[in-house]
Amino acid sequence: QVQLVESGGGLVQPGGSLRLSCVASGIIFRLYAMGWYRQAPGKQRELVAVFSTDGSTNYADSVKGRFTISRDNAKSTVYLQMNSLKPEDTAVYYCNAGLSIATMRAQGYWGQGTQVTVSS
Repeated sequence: QVQLVESGGGLVQPGGSLRLSCVASGIIFRLYAMGWYRQAPGKQRELVAVFSTDGSTNYADSVKGRFTISRDNAKSTVYLQMNSLKPEDTAVYYCNAGLSIATMRAQGYWGQGTQVTVSS
């Protein structure tokens, strides 16, 4: 049984930082592309960052320079370091795992989500 378990969300002031973690089980982690998506109220789920199996990364324009995705294959964990947070970053953040970047969103596995709220 595949499980993706996110943690690290919470309430933070604008300009602050958070680090999200996602621990995967039930998959051969190193074979999977890993990604973070987010969904704000009333909006569609959007890509935040992905980390492919070849080591390449890709970010949404809105988070470039502020967020960093990383992975530890030995711990089956993907991280999202979020700095200089803005109120518009407020959303539920979801971890996603898939065998390719092209198919991971439609055919991959999802975590339950973790709430990030940026507010003063």
